[in-house]
Amino acid sequence: MKIWILRHGEAQPHARRDAERELTVKGREQVLHSAARLLDQPLDSILASPYVRAQQTAELVRNALGFAPQLISVPWLTPDSDPRQALSQLPDSGNVLLVTHQPFVGDLISLLMHGHMRQPQPMHTASLAELEGEWPLAGSMTLCNLWHP
Repeated sequence: MKIWILRHGEAQPHARRDAERELTVKGREQVLHSAARLLDQPLDSILASPYVRAQQTAELVRNALGFAPQLISVPWLTPDSDPRQALSQLPDSGNVLLVTHQPFVGDLISLLMHGHMRQPQPMHTASLAELEGEWPLAGSMTLCNLWHP
């Protein structure tokens, strides 16, 4: 199983609510640069945070890849979500792209790799991590690649 974890691209600094912040022009460019890393990768699904900037990021990736299935919006990929709860929500097999936020993304990667969240993985806007393992369990996955735009 492979899990790709993409932090959303650069977003506007302010909006009425944090969940409504949109990608900037630079953020869109960052996302397209990261999406190029996913060309020819066998994705089964794209799961994204319901926040606007994550939805925009996921849609840009989907279009860049020509990925036909619809995006799946899930509430457990928000900035304040608990990575331990997310583990129980991940598919048991296949190849999935998660589009999410800091600090959640750094904690989730650490949990998947090390079995704890004491070493959060630094992730810039539009950074993409590729993890591989037999099961999406705490401490059971290996970080294969990490790209920063």
